[in-house]
Amino acid sequence: MSLRGVKDCSISPAKLPLVIFSHGRGAWFGAHHDTAEALADAGFAVAAINHPGDNANDSSRRDTLSVWGSRPADMVRLLNFLLKDWKDRDVVDHDRIGLFGFSLGGYTGLVLAGANPDTERFAARCTSKIGSCAELHSGASLPSLPRDTRIKAAVLADAALSTAFTQESVKGVQIPLQVWRSELGGYGVDAGGTSRLAGILPGPPEIHVVPADHYAFLAPCSPALAEANPRICIDTPPTFDRQAFHRDFDTSVIRFFRKHLVSQ
Repeated sequence: MSLRGVKDCSISPAKLPLVIFSHGRGAWFGAHHDTAEALADAGFAVAAINHPGDNANDSSRRDTLSVWGSRPADMVRLLNFLLKDWKDRDVVDHDRIGLFGFSLGGYTGLVLAGANPDTERFAARCTSKIGSCAELHSGASLPSLPRDTRIKAAVLADAALSTAFTQESVKGVQIPLQVWRSELGGYGVDAGGTSRLAGILPGPPEIHVVPADHYAFLAPCSPALAEANPRICIDTPPTFDRQAFHRDFDTSVIRFFRKHLVSQ
């Protein structure tokens, strides 16, 4: 898959609001390219990375307990680079930073916003004999979880590991949230769990429910990608129009970040 862009293009000297993207399990930085492009066209600086050890080309840490801590730390490092070491760092407004997170990226955003997973609750509901479940059952402890107060607002779509959060463990989240959840869930994300999580978040958040499955939040697929990887491209139900949904989805995401990062 190719993405359109101009390498090393000049950037407006204006102080721009910034949105950073955290992709889902086993995905890549371009998984939400339509939303990122829409934000950029709307006047936002946008940055996305591949999470080391949990992306389409590197599964070395996928499903391990360590990724619970490494993902939030990845985003902290990304922000540190953009605000301190990037050659165009002066174009970013340090006081207007948002995060978009999907699936495990949604979990990532919650942690950075101040949530603390309840590992005992998660372990009690997790029966798998591999991955993070097995590690927790064997007595492993949760890695250090960073919070980043530079993030002022977040859009979270079908956040994974929803059973690891309680009303008590999310009470530290004090930033505006736009929460999207699919009615059908799937692919490791429980629709009932995301519904429960949306109901216990403080704020309250702006909540949207989408009549489709988990992968509806990924960018619409080209015909070639749909043929090569139908699992992430063919929606349930078949009547769901991902392209039409994303036109409304991207517009809503822009509206939310404009309200909380631009109009404040």
